[in-house]
Amino acid sequence: MPPQYRNYQQQTQRSPHATGSRRGPGPMVGGTQSQSSAAHDRNMAARHNNAAELDAAKRRASKPTDKNIPDGVEDIEIGDGVHQYRSLREVERRLDAAMMRKRLDLQQARHHRQSRTRRMRIWISNTVDNQPWQGKELDADAFDFNTGTEATYKVKIEGRLLDDEDEDVDSDEEQEQTANVDEDDMDHDGGQMSVQKKSQKPSQPRRSLAHFFKSISIDFDRNKSLQPDNITSIEWKKPTAGPTGTTILPLVADFDTLTFERKSDENINCTINLVRDENPERYQLSPDLAEILDCEEETRAGVLMGLWEYIKAMNLQQDEEKRLIQCDDRLFALFKQETISFPDLPTKILAHISALPPLKLPYTIRVDEAFHTSTNGTSSTPQETIYDVLVSTEDPLSARYHALTHDPSYPTTLHQIAALDERLAVIVQAIAHSKSRHAFFSSMSKDPATFVRRWTSSQKRDLEIILAETSRGVTEEGMAEEFRRGGKDGVWGTEGVKESVGLMMAKPPR
Repeated sequence: MPPQYRNYQQQTQRSPHATGSRRGPGPMVGGTQSQSSAAHDRNMAARHNNAAELDAAKRRASKPTDKNIPDGVEDIEIGDGVHQYRSLREVERRLDAAMMRKRLDLQQARHHRQSRTRRMRIWISNTVDNQPWQGKELDADAFDFNTGTEATYKVKIEGRLLDDEDEDVDSDEEQEQTANVDEDDMDHDGGQMSVQKKSQKPSQPRRSLAHFFKSISIDFDRNKSLQPDNITSIEWKKPTAGPTGTTILPLVADFDTLTFERKSDENINCTINLVRDENPERYQLSPDLAEILDCEEETRAGVLMGLWEYIKAMNLQQDEEKRLIQCDDRLFALFKQETISFPDLPTKILAHISALPPLKLPYTIRVDEAFHTSTNGTSSTPQETIYDVLVSTEDPLSARYHALTHDPSYPTTLHQIAALDERLAVIVQAIAHSKSRHAFFSSMSKDPATFVRRWTSSQKRDLEIILAETSRGVTEEGMAEEFRRGGKDGVWGTEGVKESVGLMMAKPPR
């Protein structure tokens, strides 16, 4: 019975001696050629860019840069142009130094700007609608005793910075900048949260309420099961304020008045939490750190600066290694170490600073009839609960600092000045060439024969030096008069001339 084989594809076998029919080491991997061509193109592009950069560097190196007029030009000029030019150069040097110093001062002032504290007044009030005491009397003959409407209340939170004349803060905490008012509408947690618009004063722009806080939350002092809508807290969070360094908020986040509406027919206690938004951010200090710095709130940079001033005042730096700090009793209680490295302070202080607690404003939402009606039984304006809080505002000069140091026309002006400097350097180079030609022709006009002889001798020596045919020991005085004189005490008796003559005699004949 013939053997049964499975349907496997059998490979063609070749004799090991049949080397002539071998086609290659194996099949080519797909895509290798395209990858090689791409790598070759990248290498060629890199070489082309390097060559272009080298050419640009050569062109820059060949450009004249000297803007000082050569000495001696004032002796041959007509007028006092050289004196005036040098006076202008001195004024330019002093002006450049003053501008650079002022620019560095502005940058340092921007990085170390001090925030100002101003007073913000916050009004909190609430109105009611469809409360039982506001509805019509029920019909005694009706089967359904429901009014068909739900009792609601609406809380309004409004805040704005007080004017300078209305503030009772110290004069060093006042500032001239006010805040711009813009508001919009929004929804949150299924309940209506609206933002009302107020009139704006274009002559006095002011920062809005939302500018000073990261988030505004309302916590109700009531069990969730007792709430008609099962909501015990409401929160608004500030969205991202666009690119880094800008203070412009989106329209939905730029408001002065925040309102929200909920269902209830009973008085409710709530707490309004305001999380401050400061730049740079302040932190609450631990008791040990607060005892050293004599303050309870400070920024990270302020903490480091305060510790550095304390270390210098107490002379705690080691003599051999200034970066090491010898901790005294207060620093040991803070860091629990005998010595600490100053570069490690930014990391060590993180355990002793924490985020500032939010500002808590308690408020009672009143829905009873006695609160919302006057003595004669008519509805009255709701009474407002007023709070005054201190907020940090920007330095009024920061905007001017930014405008001075980030002027959009500054790069264009620099390019124009650089182009004028290049033209000036070319003109000074032309003046130097003209002075050289003037000196050449002036010397030639005084004694043409001697000038031509010395000039041809100089050209000959230069040519010999270029062709490496000059003799050792023969200097620029080789054609001077002393070489023409002989004698025992002449130049021909010196060691240099003897060595040169010996070398010349030792040369093989051509």
